[in-house]
Amino acid sequence: MMTYTSFHISSLLDKMNSHDKDYRFMATNDLMMELQKDSIKLDDESEKKVIKMLLKLLEDKNGEVQNLAVRCLGPLVSKVKEHQIETIVDTLCSNMISDKEQLRDISSIGLKTVITELPQSNVTMLANICKKITNRLTSAISKQTDVSVQLEALDILGDLLNRHGSLLNTFHAQIKDALLPLLKNGRMAVRKRANTAIGHLVISCNNTIFSELVRHLVDELSFSEGDNDSLTRTRRTYVQCICSITSQAGHRVGKFLEELMPLVTKFCSQDEVDDELREHCIHTFELFIRRCPMEVTSYIDAIIQMCLDYITYDPNYNYDDGDMYEDEVDDEDEEDYSDDDDMSWKVRRASAKCLEAIVSTRPELLVQLYQSVSLPMVARFKEREESVKADIFNAFIALVKHTRTVILATSSGTNVVVSSTEQAMETEDSALSLLAVQVPEIVKSIHKHLVEKSVKTRHCCFSLLTQLVLTMPGCLSEHLGALMPGIEYSLVANRNNSSNMKIDTLNFIHILLTNHDAEVIHPYVQTLSPLVVTCVKDPFYKITSDALLVMQDLVKVICVDSATFDVEKLMQTLYFATLHRLKTSDIDQEVKERAITCMGQIISSAGHHLTAEVPTTLELFLDRLKNEITRLTAVKSLHMVAMSRRVSLAPILPGAMPVLANFLRKNQRSLKISTLRCLDSIFSNFASDITAEMMISVVEEIPQLINETDLHITQLAMQLLSLMMKLPIASSIKGILNDILPNVYQIVRSPLLHGGALNAVLEFFRVLVTCSETKRLRSEESIVSFRDVLRSLIEPIYPQRGASKQRSGSTQNSSNLHKQAFHSTAKCISALVIACPSERDLIVRQFMMDVDNHKSTDAIRTFSLLALGEIGQNIDLSSYQNLAQVIMGAFSAPNEEVKSAASFSLGRISIGNLQHYLPGMVRQIQSQSKSQYLLLHSLKETISFSPPEALEPYMADIWKLLFQYAESSEEGTRNVVAECLGKLTLIHPEQLLLKLQSFLSSESALVRATVVTAVKFTITDQPLAIDPLLKSHFGEFLNLLEDSDLNVRRVTLTLLNSAAHNKSALIRDMLSEVLPKLYSETRIRKELIREVMMGPFRHTVDDGLDVRKAAFECMYTLLESSVTQLDIFEFLTYVENGLKDSYDIKMLTFLMLVRLANLCPTAVLQHVDRLIEPLRATCSVKPKADSVKQEFEKQNELKRSALRVAHSLLAIPEADKSPAMSEFLAQVRSSSELSAMFDNVQKDTSSMTSPVAMEAMDTS
Repeated sequence: MMTYTSFHISSLLDKMNSHDKDYRFMATNDLMMELQKDSIKLDDESEKKVIKMLLKLLEDKNGEVQNLAVRCLGPLVSKVKEHQIETIVDTLCSNMISDKEQLRDISSIGLKTVITELPQSNVTMLANICKKITNRLTSAISKQTDVSVQLEALDILGDLLNRHGSLLNTFHAQIKDALLPLLKNGRMAVRKRANTAIGHLVISCNNTIFSELVRHLVDELSFSEGDNDSLTRTRRTYVQCICSITSQAGHRVGKFLEELMPLVTKFCSQDEVDDELREHCIHTFELFIRRCPMEVTSYIDAIIQMCLDYITYDPNYNYDDGDMYEDEVDDEDEEDYSDDDDMSWKVRRASAKCLEAIVSTRPELLVQLYQSVSLPMVARFKEREESVKADIFNAFIALVKHTRTVILATSSGTNVVVSSTEQAMETEDSALSLLAVQVPEIVKSIHKHLVEKSVKTRHCCFSLLTQLVLTMPGCLSEHLGALMPGIEYSLVANRNNSSNMKIDTLNFIHILLTNHDAEVIHPYVQTLSPLVVTCVKDPFYKITSDALLVMQDLVKVICVDSATFDVEKLMQTLYFATLHRLKTSDIDQEVKERAITCMGQIISSAGHHLTAEVPTTLELFLDRLKNEITRLTAVKSLHMVAMSRRVSLAPILPGAMPVLANFLRKNQRSLKISTLRCLDSIFSNFASDITAEMMISVVEEIPQLINETDLHITQLAMQLLSLMMKLPIASSIKGILNDILPNVYQIVRSPLLHGGALNAVLEFFRVLVTCSETKRLRSEESIVSFRDVLRSLIEPIYPQRGASKQRSGSTQNSSNLHKQAFHSTAKCISALVIACPSERDLIVRQFMMDVDNHKSTDAIRTFSLLALGEIGQNIDLSSYQNLAQVIMGAFSAPNEEVKSAASFSLGRISIGNLQHYLPGMVRQIQSQSKSQYLLLHSLKETISFSPPEALEPYMADIWKLLFQYAESSEEGTRNVVAECLGKLTLIHPEQLLLKLQSFLSSESALVRATVVTAVKFTITDQPLAIDPLLKSHFGEFLNLLEDSDLNVRRVTLTLLNSAAHNKSALIRDMLSEVLPKLYSETRIRKELIREVMMGPFRHTVDDGLDVRKAAFECMYTLLESSVTQLDIFEFLTYVENGLKDSYDIKMLTFLMLVRLANLCPTAVLQHVDRLIEPLRATCSVKPKADSVKQEFEKQNELKRSALRVAHSLLAIPEADKSPAMSEFLAQVRSSSELSAMFDNVQKDTSSMTSPVAMEAMDTS
């Protein structure tokens, strides 16, 4: 193979020497094709010949041959040896300083190509080649007088630094010394490229060189001697250089801001400064705001004031507020006015962009921004330059959008509806109220812009209006009259309306209709409808699709009882417009789906107004149902129609039911879910139209849907089955039911069954037994007997008998059953007993015997106790005299599961008759010290699930009892007591929360800890009556973060964590006071570390570890719920400390860093160098040879977590340019173990975000 390749290459090289340019061209082209093959391998002689020929062809007289030769260099450098690449680089660098311009140009392109294609795998070779290139380039930059050579060298050097800057650390000082003098070069192009190169240099240079560079800029900017033009040019260049540095390495600029800000501010505010320098200064402010957020904070107010001053800076134009809009609309000359020498628009644009940066990054300033910035920006909507006007609009849109983002973030975990501003936090509520007051002024400023010819301006107006409505639904209710002419103007057919303009307008109408009351829209329906109908007929698919979406919203608005116009006539118009699109087959898929959905909305909302057209429409639905492309949308639309009950689906049911049943076999989850919902609505609302054949076709598909792999589909299938069994024709499915029941019994035994799926199974058994009993009482053949169902359910738990085993074919026994299966089966038994009261006595007595029989297996006793508890919760069992004694007898069982089940059972049966059982339970708690813990658990069950009004008479006694054990030495007992206290407090919060609070001053640390833990159990993720009261007193409980007792501080941190996770509004107002206390608990306290002797060994015990762990867990939760209120830089400092702590805390801090890298990349980038060192230390640890297996596993998990952090950091732009990061990655790649781990981390991360991974989550 090598011989043939050498021969072929040799023949091509001969042709490349031809005098015929076409021969040379074809041969070079063939060589390029060969080099692009992965399989090609060149021997040393061939490499030498090919390189020599290609370098020769760079000087070819034919330009096309030259271009091909350059293109060959790319694939060639990855296939030749290092010394050959050096030959290429030397030649190209020499050619770059040639007298021949064409050779210089082609060699520059060749050098860029080589740099781009250098093999990344061999780091040593890559570094050597880059250093060789750099040496030649810096020499060319410093010594060349030819500007064109300098420009090319600067361009290539910038590219080299950008790609491989970290490999050139030994040349960074030399590069800096070569570049800085060029900032004073007379040619603007040289200065610009030098700036760009410096920007790439500062990403990877060390701190010393970076400091020297910035000091040089500060010294030069402070220099004020020389003529004005020269000074202005120099200052402009150096300010641009600051921009370049900040843009590329803003995280390193922060420490120099105290020196840079006064200089830039001075140049910006001087009257004699030219506009371009002022623009650069304001752009520098913008970059400081975005890249140095912490350090720039003290300068924000001054920057805002300067931006507000210069956003109105227009010395060459006099705005006439009264006639401005009319002039702009009517007078084309005025609209197009622009002075070529006027650069003031750049200053105004830079100011707008700077304000946008502030409003986008400073949520804490929202109120201040609305007070001082928003109205001046609104006043500047009259800006004459269109591009500047767009930026002003964008800044204001960013303000409104950020307001919405902050409110959404702060309302998470508080169950606050965004539109309910009275429930929002004070800051956001103030921002919203200020914005609401400004809405009339905003509408007044933009409504005339909506009828301008400028498409860009109108796009900005609609974007702003859209964000306003999304942030404050209903805010335009009083302004629709002013906006309607603009909406109409943007939808009519004229040359000023592009397709994008219509799409923007339709999107706004959609948001408007869905966020305003129908009554508000009614006066404008007659205006909107013809416009939307016209758009539905538009030939461009995107306009048609969006118009159909708007039409759906219109239908919902029109079809309300309060409508005062002719609904029927209007619906006829909308119907026929939609029908035309629905009938068209050769249209875009999106339009097809929107047409089906829109027609579904029309028929479901106004079918009674369209009785003549309904049959045709239903046939069309049936046709679309049979089409694989449109079937999912058709199913959803049929579900909508069936739910409305406005029209009968009887005409199409014979054709539709077999098709829907067939969909249940398909391997498309979303289709199955939508079909099950559609069938549910059909069986609910059109039961009389369904035949036995239709039902059988559906029921036959049910068995395969009932399994634990998809509990959501199982739930929907069970609900549909329960519904069908209630119908008169249910007897026809008796045979098929025998195929379904084994699957149901199997799902009951699944450890995953819970929630909605479990409730659906319970409902199925209730319906099954109820229907069977009803038929038995009528002397009809029952579907299935109670005893058969009972036997099948308990079969895995009770010893197998030959007959039953043969009947079910089951081989599962109680030893294989998960704990959850016992609970699920017990609930099913309870459902059977409730549905069939006649069997209750026999079953209860049998379970009592099984519990009391010491020969019963532990599984039988556990199950019997659980079943008794489930039955007793719903049925009064006080008539069974010895029941409580039998259950309490199980407290002495040797098996812990039996004891736990007995405790559960006693608590649950008490709910059925509190008067009979609860007083006795309280007495037993006081007298039975041995069973006290189990009895308290029983009391917890009773309190948790009893109706509050039923517990009322016993609350005082229970409260008193619980505080007797609040000081128990057993932590488990105290935790149960705390949970009981918390549950009781939820019943009477006004009285009991204050009682709890009074115990905070108890002398006993155990009582204080119990009280704090009790408050934790009053916090849930659902809104409760206690919430306002709890919020007003929550600070008192959090004051225990400063308690002298370690355990009290730990449980208080747990309380804070629970509040942050479930109801962050409880703590948001007090975070500024709480955070210092929280951070103080993250410190390692040497006084809490002690040594204990374990035989001959010393063992270190850290008593403060649990408190620190609780503190870091709380910090992690705050990142999820309250990140906008954290000082991320301070937060990161404590995270860095955690990276040096014990295993558990390291794992938490790694998780926090992954989240921080996603949420606050700019802040993390500023700390990236400090973060890398702990990661490197973690990955460098090697367990001792005699370490146990667990120690090896812990170290490997730490390394994997550290590499996950590194992967997240690399996702931040520019993080990979950090020298520390580059060194760390090199260390990882040099270790086969770490490299394999890192590859797996990258694969895991990419698979988690892939579309395939998301498919399983689809419930649409």
